[in-house]
Amino acid sequence: ARNCMLRLDLERKLESLQEEINFLRKVHEEELRELQEQLVQQQVHIEMDMSKPDLTAALREIRIQYESMASNNMHETEEWYKSKFADLTDAAARNIEALRLAKQEANEYRRQLQALTCDLESLRGMNESLERQLRELEDRYAIETASCQDTVIRLEEDIQNLKEEMARHLQEYQDLLNVKLALDIEIATYRKLLEGEESR
Repeated sequence: ARNCMLRLDLERKLESLQEEINFLRKVHEEELRELQEQLVQQQVHIEMDMSKPDLTAALREIRIQYESMASNNMHETEEWYKSKFADLTDAAARNIEALRLAKQEANEYRRQLQALTCDLESLRGMNESLERQLRELEDRYAIETASCQDTVIRLEEDIQNLKEEMARHLQEYQDLLNVKLALDIEIATYRKLLEGEESR
């Protein structure tokens, strides 16, 4: 699109330059035509009155001046055209160089974009892999957590059962201890009675 715009701009400049050249050429041709008409009229006037040599010399001098002016105008027109054409050529060369640099820059941007796209795809794949691993870890953690909770509940139940059993054993031990204490008292009483009988 930029190349097309540059070409259209150059074509417009060339067309404008051609119009200026045509205009100057037309003006120059008009001046030459007027000079030729004046020269013809003056030549006719000279032919009608050949007895005036001063007028012939003046006419010759005028013709020389007009021819010199016409030559100068033509030379200036050619020089102006050459200058404009050189400027247009330089502008075209600069635009071509700018277009070349723009294409080179666009290619570099395209290469960088492709590299970044590859990096993005790689990172996207890595991200998907990490997300998949995270989901697997979360699932495994949930399973292990549930298993640990079951184990904790079971251990708490075992502890409660052990506490109840220990309390029962302590109660039985206390009962046995009370029985033993009662038996010890009874044995001591019998022993005293026996000792009293023996002392008689």
